[in-house]
Amino acid sequence: MPTATTHHPASYRDPSGFIFEKDGVLYRQVHLVFKEHFDRFIQSGCYDSLTKKGLLVSHGVIQENLSGSSEHYVTLQPEKISFISYPYEWSFDMLKDAALLTLQLLKEALAFDMILKDATPYNIQWHKGKLVFIDTLSFEKYEETPWIAYRQFCECFLGLLLIMHYSKKQLPGLMLSWPEGIPLDIVAALIPKRSRFSLYTYLHIHLHARYAGKDNKKDSTTNKFSKQKLLNLAGSLESLISKLKTPAQKSTWSGYYEEAAQRNDYLEQKRKIVAEWVQEMAGIHTVADLGANEGEFSRILATKDIPVVAADFDPYCVNNLYRQIKNNKERYILPLVLDLSNPSPAIGVSNEERPSFIGRSGFDLVLALALIHHLAIGKNIPLDKIAAMFSRVGRQLIIEFVPKEDEKVQLMLQRKKDIYRQYDEVNFVKAFEHYFIREKKEMIGSGGRTLWLFKRRELE
Repeated sequence: MPTATTHHPASYRDPSGFIFEKDGVLYRQVHLVFKEHFDRFIQSGCYDSLTKKGLLVSHGVIQENLSGSSEHYVTLQPEKISFISYPYEWSFDMLKDAALLTLQLLKEALAFDMILKDATPYNIQWHKGKLVFIDTLSFEKYEETPWIAYRQFCECFLGLLLIMHYSKKQLPGLMLSWPEGIPLDIVAALIPKRSRFSLYTYLHIHLHARYAGKDNKKDSTTNKFSKQKLLNLAGSLESLISKLKTPAQKSTWSGYYEEAAQRNDYLEQKRKIVAEWVQEMAGIHTVADLGANEGEFSRILATKDIPVVAADFDPYCVNNLYRQIKNNKERYILPLVLDLSNPSPAIGVSNEERPSFIGRSGFDLVLALALIHHLAIGKNIPLDKIAAMFSRVGRQLIIEFVPKEDEKVQLMLQRKKDIYRQYDEVNFVKAFEHYFIREKKEMIGSGGRTLWLFKRRELE
């Protein structure tokens, strides 16, 4: 009996094709209606050029109609992306580079008489340490009309970047309020009036917002818009975005490792234990480093060519990490902004289009170092709920327990009432052993901190 196919819940908007899964493999179907554009994309050399430059994810071609759809033209099997992330989990420089990649793709496509019909950050992922575009069906034949994705680009990329630039704050979470892009009139209202003195900001935001709200009776797609005008448009957007400054790089947790390194040999001991435990593990292919700060321990795994999602609630630390791995051309670390007390939710139609962070999990190993006291005391999350959450994220767990007597915990308690009678090692072990099997324990330094290795209890 043939195996049923499962349509991806986010792949319903594009009439050109759709994503589906069969036998655990992801495919993209190209519909007959898109045949002319797809053939042109391949035959023009545009696909080869973009994939050779590492700008577009590559694919294999399968002639068989795996979906059984009457609209089938050809089936593609894209190269697998290890972890899908979303723009509301990206820091400023991640979004900025994604915007610049989109404009680069537009210009590259024009050289082959093709055009990019979509300009959404959801079409971009990090793969092997680089930005890559993942939607092959976003390229169609060029015609001398205005860029259909111009407004989408300004709402999805430019608006949020300008808000962060002028406010000097990293605000990736705004994309959760407007997942399809921040409306131009709202962007115009949120950035200062002085922004009008920037020619390109005035044109692409303020003037654009004014005209976007009007009922244009004349079909803009009939207006002639030469390739040179389109290149000029892309160039002006590129110039504006390139000059936007990264919000302040210092935060409460910037420089954490420098401070930790001063506590005798605490940091070195922890590095050694983690490295030894990981070395002894088998079947570790994916890792989540939760509370990663600037990736000190993520690199232990990355140096073994293991992909690591390095997540932290502090967007400034995440941005610093991103800049480091970009400059060093590191391939195996994906930095993400993530607050574990309020992780990325499932959103979209029926809450199925874009799964939650927990829903995208299923890591072989989770690191949770110097984190539990921030969740249990800083966020008032009970130990059993923390343990339950970690059991859903990964099958093995290396976690550091920080006792209440620790100076960092005492510093936290100076600003709030100590109501945490259940916060001790006995209750910690009890909570985690409900979901995990204890395998190892090591003391770290002389301050009472301990490192634990747990393996998740699997349902029989």
